[in-house]
Amino acid sequence: FGKLNFFMGKRAAQEGRASIYPDIDFCRNPGAICEPGGPPELKWVAGFFYWLNAVQTYSSGGWMYKAELEKWVDSGMNMQ
Repeated sequence: FGKLNFFMGKRAAQEGRASIYPDIDFCRNPGAICEPGGPPELKWVAGFFYWLNAVQTYSSGGWMYKAELEKWVDSGMNMQ
């Protein structure tokens, strides 16, 4: 959660950058994402951040998610 903290959390605020969540330190308390009473959109934001940084960059054994997605889209997105 370091990147999330750097760009949107407490670290961004401490370093003088605009921060959506200036009071949340995602490094010290990654569970803040699921805490009751937290910002309601935070789970979605964290999920989207995960999607961008882990899912889209996934590769294994020569298989790369983004390349496969582009092939699927370019071939008409056929589900069969």
